[in-house]
Amino acid sequence: MIAASAAVAAAWVLAAVTALLAGRAGLARTAGLVALAQAAATWWPVLAPLAVAAWLTCGLSLPDGVLRTPSRRVIAGLAWAGAAAWAARLPVTPPAVVIATAAGALIALAATLARCPSAPAPRRRTLQWIAAAGVVTAAAHVVIGAAHVLLGIPGDVLPWALLAMAVLPAGIALAQAPVTARLAERALVEAVVMAGLALLVVAVYLVVVVGLAREPVGTEREVLLASVVAALTAVVLALPVRFRLVSLGVSLLGRRGQSPEEALASFGARMSRAVPFDELLLQLVESLRAALGQAGAEVWAGTDGVLHRQVSVPERPADVITLTAKERLVVGRTRIGGAAWLSVWLPALVEDREAPIRVAPAAHLGDLLGLLVVRRPREGVEFSEEDDRVLIELARQVGLALHNMRLDSALQASLEELRQRNEELQASRLRIVTAADASRRAIERDLHDGAQQHLVALSVKLGLAREILKEDAAMAAELMEELRTDVQQANAAFRELAHGIYPPLLRNHGLGEALRSVTRRVALPYSVEVGLTRRYPEQVEAAVYFCCLEAIQNAGKHAGPGASVEVRVTAEDGVLRFSVADDGAGFDPGGGQGHGFVNMTDRLGALGGRLFVESAPGAGTTIRGEVPVDG
Repeated sequence: MIAASAAVAAAWVLAAVTALLAGRAGLARTAGLVALAQAAATWWPVLAPLAVAAWLTCGLSLPDGVLRTPSRRVIAGLAWAGAAAWAARLPVTPPAVVIATAAGALIALAATLARCPSAPAPRRRTLQWIAAAGVVTAAAHVVIGAAHVLLGIPGDVLPWALLAMAVLPAGIALAQAPVTARLAERALVEAVVMAGLALLVVAVYLVVVVGLAREPVGTEREVLLASVVAALTAVVLALPVRFRLVSLGVSLLGRRGQSPEEALASFGARMSRAVPFDELLLQLVESLRAALGQAGAEVWAGTDGVLHRQVSVPERPADVITLTAKERLVVGRTRIGGAAWLSVWLPALVEDREAPIRVAPAAHLGDLLGLLVVRRPREGVEFSEEDDRVLIELARQVGLALHNMRLDSALQASLEELRQRNEELQASRLRIVTAADASRRAIERDLHDGAQQHLVALSVKLGLAREILKEDAAMAAELMEELRTDVQQANAAFRELAHGIYPPLLRNHGLGEALRSVTRRVALPYSVEVGLTRRYPEQVEAAVYFCCLEAIQNAGKHAGPGASVEVRVTAEDGVLRFSVADDGAGFDPGGGQGHGFVNMTDRLGALGGRLFVESAPGAGTTIRGEVPVDG
């Protein structure tokens, strides 16, 4: 028992090393945990329940050694708690340990088999190898038990049952090597087949010998043992021998490689996976040549009656066939054609009138999308009805694949066109807003440097005129004072106009100062809170400022005399956000939005931002906006 347990621990060490070398750290840790627990149980049997818990945890964490779902973590935790309680309070006997280990392994095997079909390809190969090892282990346990019942060997079943479980870590090790990983599907299938046949043989012997006859005695045991070994050997060799005999029979028919049915099944299986289309066509042509066209096979594809040779084995030069509308119609509705039919409708494909050839159009709803061509040597056998059926079915699947590829290409082109148009739209909107802001800055500069300077000079001259005109003392002085006041008011109005077009405070001091300066132009109680720690690009600050200004002006017009306005500007997580809220009359946003909201939406949309309007009658209005500012 100790030797068997030590062998199992060594097998788990090997599995941990191979997983670590393959870069599967999680799986290596889990396998190392099982190896450690198994080694501890070998030298101190009272810790055997912990080995059982380690086995179950490993099974639940396959294929990558991580307990990914809460249910698996709960089951593993309960297993470790139960193992600890068992080791501390209950007697630990070898039969109980082996039975518990086998039960945990069966639970893990069931979970592994359930995850095999839906797992991604790399993980699925690992699961398939482990499942194959689990099936072999289960079958070995049944065979060992049956041999003990029938023949009395082995005398002690438990060490052999434990040793058989070393196959499980061996399966994990085989799943890590690139060479053996590719054989995972075949290994699982052959393991299931051989295990099933072995169980059938054992069941027959148990029923016939023990159930219907009597338990063997003396030399009868030796004869029965030889009979069982012979039957199991026949089971193990049945599958590979069958393949060899089938290959021999096919070769007598003048064929090599895959049968037509295998080519059809393998292409259908590959279509359901994420295989690149060019590789899929190459694999198809290779299968067609091996199964149907020993002299060569090729696939043509195209649209609008222009077909190109896509792939061929043996390799042929690129070529093009152009069909008329009538030829497209006839070829697209034909199921399969031979040499005589080709000489009429596709004469370019006929190279040797004496050699067997078949062409199956790949069409979808009558639309010709491609051709499948297979050739045989002149001395080769003619195509059978079964060959034609397989080629027709393959052409149907290729037509569907070409149709799907065309739809996918059209979808990708549409998405690319939409993406480009969206980028162009954003760029044009940004150019419009930028040009508008540039115009405002130009107007502000012209007003400041031109008309405003003239008004200042006029004000100075009028002041001097008042001093000069002494003879019209009262009237002249009063008139000049009025002119001076008018000019000052005009100057203030021009300054206010320039500030509204593009405020210098925004350019020089940022959003905080610019928004606070709006206070004197707002008739409602007004508060501003700007929590910014740095400046942002000019177009971003301008968009936020004019959106806030538009919202403030809307509040002044529609919120009512008793309302107040609160403005907030913040930046976090790469987004500049603002809100303008009033507690006035409010409105129904579903009734349509005015030109001011459209302007704000355009400003923010040009920068990739968004605008939100929240309002209800009698509940005030909140205008919120956000602009991404990362980068």
